[in-house]
Order: sequence, then C-alpha cells, then structure tokens
Amino acid sequence: MHDPRLDKLARVLVNYSVGVKKDDLVVITGATVAEPGVAAVFRAVLAAGGHPWVKLTSDRCKEIHLKHGSAAQLRHVSPFEKRMMGTCQAYIAFWGDENTRALSGVKPANQALLSQGRRPIVNLLLKRAAKPKTDPDHARWVGTQFPTNAAAQDADMSLADYADFVFRGGKLDLPNPVAAWKRLGVAQRRLCDFLNKKHEVRLRAPGGTDVRLGVQGRRWINCDGHLNFPDGEVFTSPLEDATEGTVYFTYPAVWQGREAVDVRLTFKAGKVVDASAAKNEEFLIQMLDQDKGARILGELAFGTNYGIRRFTRNTLFDEKIGGTFHLAVGTGYPESGSKNESGLHWDMVCDLRKGGTIEVDGKVISKNGRFTNAAWPR
Repeated sequence: MHDPRLDKLARVLVNYSVGVKKDDLVVITGATVAEPGVAAVFRAVLAAGGHPWVKLTSDRCKEIHLKHGSAAQLRHVSPFEKRMMGTCQAYIAFWGDENTRALSGVKPANQALLSQGRRPIVNLLLKRAAKPKTDPDHARWVGTQFPTNAAAQDADMSLADYADFVFRGGKLDLPNPVAAWKRLGVAQRRLCDFLNKKHEVRLRAPGGTDVRLGVQGRRWINCDGHLNFPDGEVFTSPLEDATEGTVYFTYPAVWQGREAVDVRLTFKAGKVVDASAAKNEEFLIQMLDQDKGARILGELAFGTNYGIRRFTRNTLFDEKIGGTFHLAVGTGYPESGSKNESGLHWDMVCDLRKGGTIEVDGKVISKNGRFTNAAWPR
C-alpha cells in the first residue's frame, strides 16, 4: 500500500531542498527497496517541469563487486557516472538497504579500494555544490532515508514505528514542514554568524574527550533541509593541521555496513596518530589508511534537531540528534573552505547531553547538550 507521506516528502525534496526548476536535469538514485520513494520524487519532478532520470542500484551486485572484483575493477571510475554527476542540475538520493549487514563478509581492503574509486565522483558533486548559485555549473543535492525493515531492526523498532520516526524527523507530521525548516534555519543562521568570527573550538565530554580544533577563516554552513533530509546541524571543515587531542565517540560508528564500537581517535597537528575500537578495529584502521586524506578531519558539526532524541545506527539521523557533535574523518566540504580530499567521509557521533561542553575561543556556549543563547537552536 502506498504511503501518502512519501508524496509529501517528495514535494519537500523537489520544491524546497533542491528547488527543481523548469528543464532541470534531475538524477534520482536509490536501491531497489526504495523504489516507492524514487517514484514519488519522479512524479514531483515532472510536476515541477524538470527532467527526471532514475538510477536504481542493486545491493546484491554491490556485494558481488566487492567480493569478486579485482583491485583495478574496484578502483574504476565509471565515465557514465562521472558524466551524469557533471551534467545534472540536481541530485536526489534515497538511502536504504534490505540488509544493513550484507557487506560484513567483505574484505575491508576491498571496501577501501571501492571508496577510492568513488572519490572522483563524490568530489565532483561537492565541488559543483560549492560553486555560487549564480554559476551555471552549480549543482544542488539532497539525500534522505527510505524506511526499510533492515533500518527498523537496527533501530530496535517495528517498520511502522520506524516510518513514523523517519517522517517526524523531517517535520512531515506538521501541516507546513517547509515553514518549520525555515524557522530552524533562522536560529541556525544566528549560530553560524557567531561561529564564523571565531578561531578555536574545544570539545569535552565523558569518556576522555578533550579536543581542540582550529576553525579560523572557515565558513560554518547552515543545514536546514537542503542537503540531508532530515537535517538539523551546523558544520564546518576544521583547519587541516590544527586539531589536537582525543575524542571518544559515544555511539558505534557505522560505515559501509560495518559497526566500529568504542572508537577513540587521538589527533596531533591535525592528523589521527592513534586509533582504537573495541569492535572492528581492523576495519577502522584500514579505512583510515586508504589514502593520505583519510586521517584528517573533513567536518566538525553540532546536531541541532531536538526532535531526534534516540540513537538508531543510522548516521543520517544520529548526527542530527540535538545535543551532540560529530566529526568526520576524510574528505571535507569545499564550501566551508576545506582543502582535504579522500575517498572516505566517515561521520562519528559524540553525545554531550550527560556532561559535555562546547567552548569557543575560551567561552562555554553549550553545556549538557543545550546552547547557552536562547536565540540559537533549542
């Protein structure tokens, strides 16, 4: 049975998140399990006057590729996909798997090789997205989650409850979700304006987290439903050589179907010099060693979606939890000023709600997961 909330989601993605215009070429991607969502977006793109082009992907084929492909085949950059990513005006991705652990039997080294092969494609999209909106080569993109049984199981929910969680996270339970995202955007803009003038961020939390990150001259980005959906974060890319200290990540860090537990990273002069995990440590190390940019931070972000409160093993939601911060090792965002490139971009989340603080240039601006300024996200 078709869920009408998918149509509401599609309209928000098409008309608000990427703002499809007449004659825009719009790429819509997703695994076969997400086909109902892809179809809803296809319909909305047509209504907006755009030209939708669909690419459905096969989880089974990805597993076969990773298990049986040679190094050259895994690193191969598809000219078709590169052309697609360099031509479209908008890119809309549905994330969702039939089995989130399908790649657990794959060699970590093969996953690192595939990441290297994806690097030129991802970097192309990020560079186009960073261009001014007036530039004819500017591209818009957004990614969202399709509710699946696999994701529901990871979150310890029924599919019905998980679907409710997904749509509530996107404010789709409200009569006017776009208006709600715009209100959050105003509060986040105030926070970004404050942070854009600062030099250093210090993060402290239970478990041994105490890390300083240089951010002088970097731009903070207001994420209010235009890149990820649901959204709710402000982020920047720290200076590549100015991160010092240790971070213990509260939640398991999930990447490519694997879960690294109790991840602890120590930074010196911007680079991870020590990494450990209680589970899947070998995988963690191999991902960090895949290229020279993988041990450098590409992102520092604060979660501001206080409508998302629980951990679900889905980074799209977990990194937005109000009262958390996340760091991503690997490639950064050019629009924030990042110069770091990598085949990796692995977000890891730390909870501040049980004793953590955010200091900016020596002043505490967040305590126990709540900002001190009432004009900022609440």
